[in-house]
Amino acid sequence: MANKKENMIQIKLVKSLIGSSEHQRRVVKGLGLSKKDQVVEHAASATIMGMVNKVSHLVEVIK
Repeated sequence: MANKKENMIQIKLVKSLIGSSEHQRRVVKGLGLSKKDQVVEHAASATIMGMVNKVSHLVEVIK
């Protein structure tokens, strides 16, 4: 059970989506983020990390 908790990351939307492309908006929505300063928790899989990499200028990884 402790192993699953270690594999989780928190993602925070730190910048507004105003001025971003439609593709970037879809990636952020796919991560489950919709409002500035919102935080969501996901497993640190390759898919999620790739999405974070695409919008790294808009989000921040916590933990």
